[in-house]
Amino acid sequence: MRQLAEFIPIALFFIVYQMDGQTVSLGSWSHSIDGIFSATAVLIIATLLQVLLTLLLTRKLEKRLLWVSLAVCGFGAATLLLRNEMFIMWKPTVFNWVLAAAFGGSQFIGRRNLMERTMGGQIQLPHLIWTRLNLLWVVYFLVVGALNLVVAYGFSEATWVSYKLYSAIGFTLVLTALTAWMVAPHLKDGPVSSQK
Repeated sequence: MRQLAEFIPIALFFIVYQMDGQTVSLGSWSHSIDGIFSATAVLIIATLLQVLLTLLLTRKLEKRLLWVSLAVCGFGAATLLLRNEMFIMWKPTVFNWVLAAAFGGSQFIGRRNLMERTMGGQIQLPHLIWTRLNLLWVVYFLVVGALNLVVAYGFSEATWVSYKLYSAIGFTLVLTALTAWMVAPHLKDGPVSSQK
């Protein structure tokens, strides 16, 4: 359910972008939808509301949600203030590549990589599997970041907006399936030490 909720701001971004040129009225207030700029403003608001609701409902805030919201607000604010859509279009690439660097660097810092630190309390796996999972996620973040730039620079803005919505869902499903496939054989063996 939590993962599904993470797509709501992206879906709202997509919907508002599709309303380009239309006027939205609420009582005496009205606003003309200005393509990616209005969509970016809605993305920022929806992301901040998501953070607030998460805090109210769970009394805690996951680091990932915090970092996503900071990236959305930072790149979104630059997009709106400078009226340059490339900032919001670069956000997925920068965010994913920073995650790739963090996960990749964690292979060499400490006894446990970032994947094991994140999920090790929920499941025990052999050290080799934690290493493979961590590297899978590094490759995922690198590829997703690169593909975002290919679409941003090689296709129209409208295509990028659609890609953003559908790729977020599709890539997440693929990563989840690959992670489950790698973990599943080790679940039936019972608890396994995660040490080397």
